Amino acid sequence: MVKAFIRQATADDLEFLEAIENEADALFATVFSIVGWRPAPSYAEPSQQSGFILVASDSPGSDPIGFAHVLEVSGSSHLEQLSVKPSAAHRGHGRALVEAIKSESRERGCKRVTLRTFADVPWNVPFYSSCGFIERDPDSDFLRDLLAAEQQRGLGYGRRIQMNFDLTDELPQ
Repeated sequence: MVKAFIRQATADDLEFLEAIENEADALFATVFSIVGWRPAPSYAEPSQQSGFILVASDSPGSDPIGFAHVLEVSGSSHLEQLSVKPSAAHRGHGRALVEAIKSESRERGCKRVTLRTFADVPWNVPFYSSCGFIERDPDSDFLRDLLAAEQQRGLGYGRRIQMNFDLTDELPQ
């Protein structure tokens, strides 16, 4: 495992995020046999939303090779996007980002971290489960509204599930 360096994204990092997400999403396009997978959004606008963006790199000051975009909604953090360049996969960057999300969310007073993911992609649910996330039903207006938004965005390729991590169950050491 390579040591992952995690930090808050800066304005200079935003130009890398779209390319990282597009590279990572190419794997989903392969799983679902989709030609013309929708390109990732520009991260200039999401960086203005309530929440935070963390980036992962191999060394301090190097370009990001992964990122997490987290929204803050009603006392919870919602992991909107986690992407790592496929060339950097299986080296601990994704796990380091998830642990940093938990830590940052706790510091911000959030009680849980939620996410929605494809249930039948071989690396999704097992990864998040190994990070302590548990499948749950959407239990807030925000989470229920995501179901409709996913359909509008064209994410109906496979079964999607809600997963939660309760930050009050695991207190920092």
